Amino acid sequence: MVDIQGEEGDFTVEVVSYPRYIDMDKCIACGACAEKCPKKVPNEYNQGLDKRKAAHVRYAQAVPLKYCIDSTNCIYFQKGKCKACQKFCPTGAVDFEQQEQRRQIKVGSLILAAGFRAFDPTPYIVYQYAKFPNVVTALEFERILAASGPWMGHLVRPGDEKEPKRIAFLQCVGSRDLNTCDHPYCSSVCCMYALKEATIAMEHAHGDLEVTIFFMDMRTFGKDFERYYEKAKAAGVKFVRSRVHTISQLPDQSLLIEYAGEDGSPQSGEFDMVVLSHGLEIPPTTVELAQKLGVELGDHSFVKTSSFTPVATSRPGIYVCGALAGPKDIPISVMEASAAACAAAGKLASARGTLVKEKELPKPLDVAGDMPRIGVFVCSCGVNIAGVVDVEAVAEYARSLPYVAYVENNLFTCSQDTQDKMAEVIKEQGLNRIVVAACTPRTHEPLFQETLQNAGLNKYLFEMANIRNQDSWVHSDDPEAATEKAKDLVRMAVAKAALLQPLEEVRLDINPGALVIGGGIAGMTAALELAGQGYRTHLVERDQTLGGNARSLRVTAQGEEVAPYLEKLIARVEAEPNLTVHTGATIKDVDGFVGNFKTTIATDSGEEVIEHGVAIIAVGAGEYKPNEYLYGQHPKVMTHLEMDAAIMDGQLDPTQVDSLVLIQCVGSREPERPYCSKVCCTHSVETALYFKEKNPDCQVVIIYRDMRTYGERELLYRQAREKGVLCVRYEPEAKPRVEADGDKLKVTVRDHVLGRDLVISADLLGLASAIVSHRAEDLAQMFKVPLDEDGWFLEAHQKLRPVDFATDGVFMCGLAHYPKPLEEAVAQAQAAVSRAVTVLSRDEMWLSGTVAFIDQRKCVGCGVCWTVCPYQAITQDENGLAVVNEALCKGCGTCVASCRSGAPNLRGFTTADIMAQIEAMF
Repeated sequence: MVDIQGEEGDFTVEVVSYPRYIDMDKCIACGACAEKCPKKVPNEYNQGLDKRKAAHVRYAQAVPLKYCIDSTNCIYFQKGKCKACQKFCPTGAVDFEQQEQRRQIKVGSLILAAGFRAFDPTPYIVYQYAKFPNVVTALEFERILAASGPWMGHLVRPGDEKEPKRIAFLQCVGSRDLNTCDHPYCSSVCCMYALKEATIAMEHAHGDLEVTIFFMDMRTFGKDFERYYEKAKAAGVKFVRSRVHTISQLPDQSLLIEYAGEDGSPQSGEFDMVVLSHGLEIPPTTVELAQKLGVELGDHSFVKTSSFTPVATSRPGIYVCGALAGPKDIPISVMEASAAACAAAGKLASARGTLVKEKELPKPLDVAGDMPRIGVFVCSCGVNIAGVVDVEAVAEYARSLPYVAYVENNLFTCSQDTQDKMAEVIKEQGLNRIVVAACTPRTHEPLFQETLQNAGLNKYLFEMANIRNQDSWVHSDDPEAATEKAKDLVRMAVAKAALLQPLEEVRLDINPGALVIGGGIAGMTAALELAGQGYRTHLVERDQTLGGNARSLRVTAQGEEVAPYLEKLIARVEAEPNLTVHTGATIKDVDGFVGNFKTTIATDSGEEVIEHGVAIIAVGAGEYKPNEYLYGQHPKVMTHLEMDAAIMDGQLDPTQVDSLVLIQCVGSREPERPYCSKVCCTHSVETALYFKEKNPDCQVVIIYRDMRTYGERELLYRQAREKGVLCVRYEPEAKPRVEADGDKLKVTVRDHVLGRDLVISADLLGLASAIVSHRAEDLAQMFKVPLDEDGWFLEAHQKLRPVDFATDGVFMCGLAHYPKPLEEAVAQAQAAVSRAVTVLSRDEMWLSGTVAFIDQRKCVGCGVCWTVCPYQAITQDENGLAVVNEALCKGCGTCVASCRSGAPNLRGFTTADIMAQIEAMF
């Protein structure tokens, strides 16, 4: 981006498109250009561990998967000769005449997602990264483990390519450090990626590997992270709580690590390889971009945001997501991306759809009763298939098969020009069934189905034979057998194609209304965002007042007071004309499916049925009430929420407290609740600072297991220690002991450094008690959504769909998903709205035609099918027989495989279809 002018709702952005020297429409990713390119350079995408060509694909998962030419290293651009890539490209995609292009784009909002770069340990002598070849960064180690990496996933050390037997991970390299770098913050992700890499490395070595992680605090605070930590321990990963001060190299290129033991004594160990878990930082180019946009940055170059508007920057109309706003992992980055989309779209709701152009498709031909005329297209896929399989022989064989009317062999069947030609052939030859023998339907079936639609055929009259992944790639050492197998696969596909029938997709009208369950900050935020975008919204809260847990919160991690914000938020909710609030209400029943739900709620005045298209579950969570540490037995023992509430109500005066003790992990990270509650460490540190501010002479002691002040919360931890707050660590097998001492308390804890008990007299004891789920099983059953073993609602995919359920049209946010701080709950609420609007913004939706159906003549009503259906798409009719709700069915086929009477069947994969393939195979 070069420049930006204008204001929210009317920005003009000037952008630069740099030349790739490859025509993207013509490139079919065959690799001929790279194969013939003579210039090799260090491959930055594999962290410089191997070489790449000047003509290359940036990385194996690049989207789009197209080649580009690196002009900085290309012989033609440097010396004016070569052009081997252009000469050998089979589609003429190489274009050396491409120029830099500048263009202006008119937009209403901008989203910054510029990301981060990994900290470079090269200048810092303590790590010896630049000096010793077997000291690698975590990113380099990631590429070593990757199947697309320099050693194809085989674990070796770079210095001599020997298999390592002992690997050390060093945490907090470039994080939590003001001595060697100006990065006092925690990078949030390093502990977890070190655990992941350590575990995968041990799997690669089949147990013949010793891994040790040197750490200060193991910060596994996310959903299921603590379980992963315990799993790594059980797998044999060793953990040493220490910061390494010296690395030296031995004659065989192994490494000697020197460090201080937990008791302060000097320790050392030999390792074959050292992995530096390096942190995240914002590069200068991104800082420059933010300054150009007029976006305010914090002290460490992360974009400044508020806890109450976590994706909004200081400039109206410009939003941020991902690590640019602070260190974070993939699930939160993906969630924030949806949140930023919600915030950006909210201001533009009135213009939604005005620039959309609907694609017009020809009406599908009626082929019912017509004799099958099958077209078979055999793909060479460059050398991927044709290098092993005799594709001409396969094509010739296909001509002999029943009902085959046309056969063609293409170099790349997926290329755009071949797709256009295929559509013409279908029309000219009168084909009514299509078989493509190529690669995997997982990636290419939608493309070929679209071609059928463009040619006027029902897209389900298509079958694919995977002669690449299932043939040429796995039988590359036996071309003759691979060719015979390709013929078998084509014969089977043709046999099934002859029986294919057009399938109809179910059309659903969308009810443009929403239901939000839960009136805490997450629920209210979601309801306001939906109503603000023009959707009629109902907010259901079981209590008589709105606010949830936020009513007991004093401040956020950034020091913002929660009560004034909450008051304004409730006022906005109550004043919003497009939003109906139901307090003192519970959900009694839910019927329907995505786009058409009917939910019955019960209040003191009776029952009411609400019709809506989507639902967002934001039912929050509760605070664990301890049965330890004299809680409930002594008036000076309080939970952290109770302390906040007492301070706000004036019942607790910090100036009158001379000694405060805070105990962490009360009820968390225990066998009954094997998870971290995420917010407790930060809350306790902030509380300690507050008491120190009000009474500088107050003795404050935090007794903790691991201090999990992740991200820029680490600055609070540093500040607390500077203010004199004492932090004493304890082990779970030696928990603190609390005794009554008159009006005071006596807290005893074992100090691991001194090796002796500390006895602390306390005026007040605060317990950082766990956040516990409501285990809303009734709600989960009504909406057909799952809970995990801890009672949290279970998302469809932790990384890719962090606010979706597997059940369409139902979303989640806030503490119902997992413990989280306020700003994350707000962002997740916005993310849930963004996902919900993908449904609500349509007048109608079409569901897949590949769904189950029941032959009720065979059904005996035994109930097996509706018991095993993972989507609860099968129910009983009035006669006790099975019936499929096509709106809920995902076409998994579980019911078909389970029924002993053969009543269920799957459209597109009927028993007759499958049996035809089996018979053709033999």
